[in-house]
Amino acid sequence: MINQLSQQYNSELGPLGWLTHLYNFESRIENWLSEEQDQLPVLIPAGLALGISVWELFGSIVSLQLLLFLASMFFIGCLRNGMRWSAMLRYAAIAISIGYLGITAKSAFVASPPIQEIKIATFYGRIIKVEQLTARQKVRLELETGSHDGLPPKVRVNLTPNQYRPEFLSGAIIELRARLVPPAGPSLPGAYDFARRAWFAEIGATGTALGTVQLYRKSESIDRMATARTWIAERVTNALPGDDGAIALALVTGDQGQISEQDAEAMRNSGLAHLLSISGLHVTAVVGAIFLLVSRTLSLFPFFALRQPVPIYAAAIAAIGAIAYTLLTGAQVPTVRSCIAALMILAALALGRDAISLRLIAFGATVILLFWPESLAGPSFQLSFAAVATIIVLHDSKWMRNLAARRAEVGLLKRIIGGFFSLLITGLAIELILAPIALFHFHKTGLYGALANIIAIPLTTFIIMPFEALGLLFDLIGLGDPFWWVAGLGISAILSIAHYTSALPGAVAMFPAMPNWAFGCIITGIFWCGVLKSRVRWWGIPLGIIGGIGILTAPYPDILVTGDGKHLAVTNDSGQFTILRSKAGDYVRDTLKENAGINAEPIEIEDWPDANCSPDTCVISIAGSARDWTILAIRTRYAIPAMELAAACRHVDIVVSERWLPYTCKPRWIKADRNLLEQTGGLAFYLDESRVESVAAQSPHAPWVQIVAKKQVKPNSNQVAPSAIKTSVIMPEV
Repeated sequence: MINQLSQQYNSELGPLGWLTHLYNFESRIENWLSEEQDQLPVLIPAGLALGISVWELFGSIVSLQLLLFLASMFFIGCLRNGMRWSAMLRYAAIAISIGYLGITAKSAFVASPPIQEIKIATFYGRIIKVEQLTARQKVRLELETGSHDGLPPKVRVNLTPNQYRPEFLSGAIIELRARLVPPAGPSLPGAYDFARRAWFAEIGATGTALGTVQLYRKSESIDRMATARTWIAERVTNALPGDDGAIALALVTGDQGQISEQDAEAMRNSGLAHLLSISGLHVTAVVGAIFLLVSRTLSLFPFFALRQPVPIYAAAIAAIGAIAYTLLTGAQVPTVRSCIAALMILAALALGRDAISLRLIAFGATVILLFWPESLAGPSFQLSFAAVATIIVLHDSKWMRNLAARRAEVGLLKRIIGGFFSLLITGLAIELILAPIALFHFHKTGLYGALANIIAIPLTTFIIMPFEALGLLFDLIGLGDPFWWVAGLGISAILSIAHYTSALPGAVAMFPAMPNWAFGCIITGIFWCGVLKSRVRWWGIPLGIIGGIGILTAPYPDILVTGDGKHLAVTNDSGQFTILRSKAGDYVRDTLKENAGINAEPIEIEDWPDANCSPDTCVISIAGSARDWTILAIRTRYAIPAMELAAACRHVDIVVSERWLPYTCKPRWIKADRNLLEQTGGLAFYLDESRVESVAAQSPHAPWVQIVAKKQVKPNSNQVAPSAIKTSVIMPEV
């Protein structure tokens, strides 16, 4: 049948029928690219991102394969010069190559191998950065060590308020004794990876200062920005003490160290946490205020306004203000990114071009990915660019322009209602687009963020930040109190909104770790629908749906074990979970809760229906779909008689311990003791699939992942129970 159809097709089109068909296909591709020619420059950062993503997923082990593939793409693109599709192939190969080589070179350039084990050392360090964490009762210092005594070139050390002195400024040299540890990787599969951030920040160790910290040499230079930040912090905290002052300080300088954990959690759960990080909103408010103020002021002088280009002068002064504000807030990468975008917008305004467009956003993303390629994998880059691109795409649509248009014939009330719905739709669209990104990185997302932001964003942009600026300005002559009073009212309103919204039923949606392929499908689908203009754009919807199905069908872990073996969480089908140690800190509880995808407080393990515990061990039974599972968890460091332990291990499927267990402990499936966990890191068990995911298996190619030697760990005297202490092991039922 197929041969008959082929012969009929060839008889109709002649001996070159297949070539004619290929030519027609090429013509369709050319016509499609002709329709999308205005959008093609937006694909440049997509190519860079694809190359960076290949490195993030596979590292340098695929260099040869990728090189051959890209060379083939480039060669095929050279076969048909003058055609759009061939040019697309060539440019795509170049962009992907630049992205991959850029992140590879950046990783090699910043390479500073971290220490391999815990180390207590006395050393001198030059202070690079001082971070006040008042709410956590500590001060964080970044120090240059000069690589002396086998230390990495840069370390991060925490001091208590009693150890810190006002003379510890940037550039000063201090002498201290500290307990240093390697930068911590994820405690669980899918959890936050500080080791990755430390690698690109060139931090080789973190730790805590011990004893008195001495000032060896004062700073020889005056850090005017640090002095300005100190003065601002004093003024803000004096004018607005308490929680309001902590929020006000974060809005001005980005310092979130004084915000209480309750307020920070409420801001996160209500979708308002972005207000606390200096980014696009804050830089836009500062730049917009300066541009408007300068342009309106210069327009009051006709002699100047009629002879000079006022927008150019206003844009130049606003650019200086943007750079100064970026330096004042510490020049963090998100702020630098926002500053670059603001400078491009100002340049477009000065040149009379369209200031807000996808091309402008693409140019900003390209600059960031060229200089900070590692930022692609971070939530800050993804959230900020996704939010701005969503606003542009949405307001570029015809129906949204009609809704947001201000018509003179329309009454004031209708304009207000139209503006409200425009803001609401924009907020909902942003929440919808940002939800998968938040779920991928944080395993949770707020459901009422759009409604909360409708009030919070205008309040922050038009009342709080302007009145804070006026308060600081009038403080110079002692008349800033009225402005601080107004700013305090606005901040109190935002905190009230945050706490009220976060307390609503279902305010936070939580899911377990999202598969990488599901996240990739969603992001690709969103990008495809948002960037392209022809009917092909709707092909992105099936990709988004496939990714959404991947999120909804992602399995919940039955057991979570942290990398140190100290903490274990067990879940059930009712959305409840319990942890092994009831005295675990808030950070551990939150990490276990987020990675379990459960928005509930843990139940005490003694109250767990299928747990039988003694002071030293717990035996937990889990009912699976195919069979029942039994866990033996050891929760003390005291030794257990070998015969009792061996007998208990034989009757369970999984054993979890933070210490070394003897060879005689042989469970039916896995013995997750210190020997195993040193090599695997944290574990997530999916019992119905008989599958275990580990931290080490997530990114074994990453240069910051420690290669732990498989060495035999001998029991020491600390593992022997003192004679005065009785240990007991619960025997599982056979």
